[in-house]
Amino acid sequence: MDLGRAYLDAALENFRNMKRTAERAIEQLSLHELHWAPNNESNSIARIVKHVAGNMMSRWTDFLTTDGEKPTRNRDKEFEGGYASREEMMTAWEAGWEKLFQAVGSLEPEDLLKIVTIRTQPHTVVQAIERQVYHLSYHTGQIVYLAKQIRRADWQTLTIPRGKSQEYLENMVNRFGKKDE
Repeated sequence: MDLGRAYLDAALENFRNMKRTAERAIEQLSLHELHWAPNNESNSIARIVKHVAGNMMSRWTDFLTTDGEKPTRNRDKEFEGGYASREEMMTAWEAGWEKLFQAVGSLEPEDLLKIVTIRTQPHTVVQAIERQVYHLSYHTGQIVYLAKQIRRADWQTLTIPRGKSQEYLENMVNRFGKKDE
């Protein structure tokens, strides 16, 4: 395997993990809770989803041939309103992710140094992917943080529970072999 293929595979795996993490947080909330925001200057999870979906649709449609900021996108509207149902929200969410997975999944290692534009600025494909990794990880963290604040004591942890780090490490050592001393 070459470095380019390894990078593309790692990027796709990171995107899959971000999507799965956000979804596990979203699943814990009602539609009403998905629209809650701590104040007027903050976004609800529903608005974050709306923004992320709009961003991915714009960035990854005709990725190699058109500017990533499509003229049809209205970024400001992504931060207004919400969704009438969980199904409507998740349909938009899935469409954005599908567009990303389709575009990144179709890339070949030789595409990584090609130049694409985002808001008229040139980026290598690597830079564009890394820009998206940064953007989506930022919003995934927001989704998880808001969900945890909403659920409070009823929050179901998405990673290693508090006080269970040593147990987790021991399980990993048993599963994959001895820890280096």
